[in-house]
Parts: sequence; C-alpha cells; structure tokens
Amino acid sequence: MVKHICCSDCAQGYKPRCTILLVSNSNASPSPNSLMTTKELQEYWRNEKRQCRQVKLLFEIPSTRIVEHHLSKYVLYKIIILQTGSFDSNKSVIERRYSDFEKLHRNLLEEFSEEMEDVTFPKKTLTGNFTEEIINERKLAFKDYLRLLYSMKYIQRSKKFIDFLTRPELQEAYGCLRGGQYTKALEILLEVIGLQERLTRGNPLSIVPTLCAIVVCHKDLENPASAFEYGEKALSRLHVHTSHRYYIPLLETMITLAYELGKDFLSLQEKLEEWKAKKDPIRVFTLKELAVREYVQ
Repeated sequence: MVKHICCSDCAQGYKPRCTILLVSNSNASPSPNSLMTTKELQEYWRNEKRQCRQVKLLFEIPSTRIVEHHLSKYVLYKIIILQTGSFDSNKSVIERRYSDFEKLHRNLLEEFSEEMEDVTFPKKTLTGNFTEEIINERKLAFKDYLRLLYSMKYIQRSKKFIDFLTRPELQEAYGCLRGGQYTKALEILLEVIGLQERLTRGNPLSIVPTLCAIVVCHKDLENPASAFEYGEKALSRLHVHTSHRYYIPLLETMITLAYELGKDFLSLQEKLEEWKAKKDPIRVFTLKELAVREYVQ
C-alpha cells in the first residue's frame, strides 16, 4: 500500500517536500515496488496512469511530393500523426511511398487475413500515376486506410503496423549513430520517440532501445544532464525487468553519469552489485555497443 506522508507545506498549498512510503501488509505478498526509491515509484505511477488513458491518433495526409532519380520516379505522401482529445504540440511527420503502403498491406494480410477481409487498398494503375487526380485520390484513400487500420486493436498494436510508422526513421537514426553522426541521429530519435510512445503505450519496454540510443548520443555529444534524464526514463521501464539486455549496460552508464553530475551514484552501484551477486558472470556489452547493433541489416 502507498502511504503519502504530508508535511506542513502540503496543507498550505506549497510545493510539497513530503515523502511517499510503501507500507507493507503483513498478510500481503512482497511487491517488487517495495524496492523502488521514491523517484522511481513516482515515475512508475506516472507511466501506469499514462497507460490507462486511451490514446487515439488521427492521421492526415495534407500533401505529396514527386521524387525523381536517374532510374526511378515515385510519389511521397506526407503523413501527419496527431493525438486527439487534447492539444498535441508534438505531432509526428513522416513520408511514405505507394510501395511502402503496399508492403504493409501484404504483411498485414498474412497475419490478419480475417480482420483485413473488408479493407480495400488503392490498386496500381498502368498509367496516370503522377497525375493530380490519381495522387489526390490516393491521398484520401491512404488517410482512410490508416484510420481504419488504427481502429482495429490487434492491428494497431502489431509490430508490422508500428514498424511501418517508425522503422524507416529509426533505421536512418541508427545508421547515423553507427557513422558517428550523433547530432543527426539524436535529431531523428527525438522526433520518433514521441510517436513510439503513443503507439506502444501498453508495452513500455519496446521503447527502451530508443531511449538508450538517445542516452548514447547525448553522452557522446557531452550533454551528461540530458543523457541522465533519458537514462532515468529507460531505467523506470526496466526496474522489474533486470534480465533485459539493456539493464546492466544502462545501469553502468548511469553510474558514470551520476558520478560526473554529482548525483547519487551509490544506490545505482548497489543495484549493480546486487545483480552481479545473483547472476553468473556473462559477457555484457556496453550501452553504445548494444545501440550500434540495433537495426543492422
């Protein structure tokens, strides 16, 4: 049970300095939350509340552009993804071509044949693909297509649907990271993380790699405070998943950052020692080594 111990400031409406304590019930079984610090507990409950709220996304395709290369020509559809029900200042903007939609449709048919039975997809045409009429028709068709897919919960939560909306940007970001282009990688990762969070609200572990990649970028760009901030977000998602491949590399990085920033690194060090005492010695990659291995084709 969570007990809120208030100080005098709370009663007077000031910013509280109070403490959140975990009071155990002698008849209840131990909870993993009992090992969490106050800050971790607060972050945990914030995540729980966010997951309880139903997130609804709105898809718009306001414009297109024609791309011409030496041997190819295609239309890119600009997709804007907004969260409905509240002011969403962090809208996500991506671009996809017809072949990307076609691949998504084919992949979804393999896994969700019954759910996709009545879903129509814009057919290819032999001529006129670049006329204003055809492009406008497809803009409307793809907008309705995405909205329909998102309305079906099984598809909405599927990896194939989420990959369609995030994977190209993540592949580009990790490519930049591997090439040492940390500023560019960070810029892309910060753009995609918000969309990832909305799409994977029920699976907080799925965005841990992205959060850790952001930590790596900030650390290599000598922004330790920002690296520590995103590291805390990642750790809050791993507090009961200590066997996760990112847990120990992240913990080691956070110890280094905390020491550099003059923060409490001893509690983090204790967690690391506890883990080492329970586990057999194994090869553990550094956080950066793990990050550069993501999305390797």
